[in-house]
Amino acid sequence: MRKVVSSSKGLALVSALIHVVTKVSAGVFFLAETSPIFEYASSTLSVVTAVGSMTAFFAVITDLLQNDLKLVIAYFTCSQLGYMVFACGVSNYSVGIFYLSNHVFFKVLLFLGADSVIYAVADGQDMRRMGELKRTVPFTFIVMSIEWFALMGFYSKDVILEVAFSKY
Repeated sequence: MRKVVSSSKGLALVSALIHVVTKVSAGVFFLAETSPIFEYASSTLSVVTAVGSMTAFFAVITDLLQNDLKLVIAYFTCSQLGYMVFACGVSNYSVGIFYLSNHVFFKVLLFLGADSVIYAVADGQDMRRMGELKRTVPFTFIVMSIEWFALMGFYSKDVILEVAFSKY
């Protein structure tokens, strides 16, 4: 018997795509597109660099205190946006956009995996109550583990840090 996918699952896919592709990437893309304007104002680039580094730091500290699965992913995204803005602040816009494209690809998969986990544990988002996911949803567990390791090991994040170190 074939199971019909409910419309809420389709909405989750659309919501993840709209959120990750448009809303999150708009600010970084705007910084990269207006880069000639920023290059003439070095003090503005210093502010952009400071805002990006503070965003990355404070978002990851806030992320450590969260228990909701989607909030953890959202604050992680905010932290990575800080890295992208930091890259634009040190005048390396191409690396910021490269990291943005990598991040968007894996973040869509991560949101879809999170929805799969939430559905499997009867609409619960509290990570303290999630256990034995390896046994409950093994395919999602494997895919999300690969996604997390891919997000942690981006080469483009290392390039951002290398450029900042070499410039300053």
